[in-house]
Amino acid sequence: MALDRLQAMQVFVKVVEQGSFARAADQLDMSTSAVSRRVAELETHLATRLLHRTTRRISLTESGQAYFERTLHLLADIEETEAVVSSSTVTPRGTIRLTCSTSFGVPYLAPAIGAFQVRYPEVRFDIAASNRFVDLVEEGLDLAIRIGDLGNPNLIARRIGSMRLVACAAPDYLAQHGMPKHPDDLVRHNCFTYEYAPVKNQWRFNDRKGGEIRVHVEGSVHANNGEMLAAIAAAGTGIALEPDFIVNPLCASGQLVEILKPYRPAPYSIYAVYPSRRHLSAKVRTFVDFLAQRFAGTLAAS
Repeated sequence: MALDRLQAMQVFVKVVEQGSFARAADQLDMSTSAVSRRVAELETHLATRLLHRTTRRISLTESGQAYFERTLHLLADIEETEAVVSSSTVTPRGTIRLTCSTSFGVPYLAPAIGAFQVRYPEVRFDIAASNRFVDLVEEGLDLAIRIGDLGNPNLIARRIGSMRLVACAAPDYLAQHGMPKHPDDLVRHNCFTYEYAPVKNQWRFNDRKGGEIRVHVEGSVHANNGEMLAAIAAAGTGIALEPDFIVNPLCASGQLVEILKPYRPAPYSIYAVYPSRRHLSAKVRTFVDFLAQRFAGTLAAS
């Protein structure tokens, strides 16, 4: 019987990922002997040993390591190709496990999820709202919606929109320290910094002619939560640069005042992020496409 190379590759990868033939067999719903036989047949076909086998553990040979890495990419490409085709013919269904920040999730992602479920009622969502950067693979998540810095270069990200920023401070702070007239004036002010900004201590503005102005800023507060930075700024101790949906209520109440209006801060990009070695299922691909269409352009609070 001819070797089913695709199945053999899948079995080999599962054995390496699970670290044993028995655990791979459980994952694949096969017998341990069948799993061992598939790997042995693959080694015979390739005329090389892929695994070192002992009674305690298995490990990759040099050839096995090279074959494993190439096979991972090949299987991912096959799954991606199938997903592209199936997404246009299969009705999305199942559960999407995703993470996002609460500050973005409540005003923007929640309504988007509701609208998506009206269109695709067979899709469920399991949402972990958090400002921390979670490990998507380790926590079994399909997707993350992130603003600004992605945090991990090994992830694949699709830009689905951008978020308008506002520079602002409390009236008491401005009365004491003066109103900045130009972005360069910020070097003399207490500017709060955000953990997931594209560049931690750099704020970028666009002038009336479209030119970019970059300013190095320093401040007494650094945080991974925009609401916290805005609240501290409202207490009158410094300047914050935050998405408008966070600071607009504080500006409307007079607790904060927008500054440098002639110079628009460069917006933060919004990304849909997913693990690089997992294909996008029909449900995830359809949802990401939906978000990209919904968030096209620059989001601004109403």
